[in-house]
Amino acid sequence: MFTRRCLLATPLLAVPAAAKTRLDVSRLSAITDEIATSSQGAIDFAKQYGLKFVELRSLPVPNRGGKEYTYLDEATLRAEAKLLDENAIRVSFLNTSLLKVQLPGVEPVEWAKRKPEEVSKRRAADAAKFERRMEDLGKAIRAAKILGVDKIRVFTGWRGPDPAATFPQVAKILNEMAEVAAAAKVYLLIENEVACNVSTCAELAALLKMVPSKRVGINWDPLNGTAFGEPPFPQGYALLPRKRLWNVQVKGRSILDFPQKLDWSGIFGALNKDGYRGEVGLETHIFGEKLIHYSHESMKEMIRLVSARS
Repeated sequence: MFTRRCLLATPLLAVPAAAKTRLDVSRLSAITDEIATSSQGAIDFAKQYGLKFVELRSLPVPNRGGKEYTYLDEATLRAEAKLLDENAIRVSFLNTSLLKVQLPGVEPVEWAKRKPEEVSKRRAADAAKFERRMEDLGKAIRAAKILGVDKIRVFTGWRGPDPAATFPQVAKILNEMAEVAAAAKVYLLIENEVACNVSTCAELAALLKMVPSKRVGINWDPLNGTAFGEPPFPQGYALLPRKRLWNVQVKGRSILDFPQKLDWSGIFGALNKDGYRGEVGLETHIFGEKLIHYSHESMKEMIRLVSARS
């Protein structure tokens, strides 16, 4: 049956190309579990700012303890999809924790800071998660289909002492996943994550050379690469294969008046100049009692900057 969800999930092929190459409010998004404590609250946030999209990761609940959408039962997923449909909100990106896990033979550098008993538990849990990675990919694809989104986030394993040495192993895993993604007609977007083997733009570019599938691209979080001394713009951005950049995420500290503030006006300008066609999603990540407050402030600034360039 060709439902309204199917209509909402249809790629925007009918929109003139020129109209899609300028960033405006219609292409902004936000991760729901950081902008509200309920799904309806997240929709209210989106409507307040005229957003057409949201990103999904975990169910929005108080204290951010919601279950990942990937692992929700079908009835709950369909209820969430129905709520989005009724409010004419689409899903731009499904954030998953796929491959946020210890890779076989790679000792995560972060674990050196933890107690032995904690490391032992995490090692066992990660081993099980790694073994079921293809099963979890299937669950993510199922969730994506129900929610009407075709872009799914993946990671590159917890960061080891020599990240580049892990790239052949990571590439082999992602190439296997890409075959499944191609059959399901979805896309896998690698996020540069500070805790994982790919954090910088240089690392993203190097890994993607080993993963040629047209079903694998980039979810770029400019702030994440700064942890390893890479200026994300313009230096880092210049390294990214533009045609494989399919989603961009904005951290609150990178767009508000914090020490980590980045040149988002320049980034938005470069995305416009290079014909970027994806969405830009807010991942506030300023945790504590003022998280939702900072989400509002971040979205206002995002809208101000893109409106100034429209």
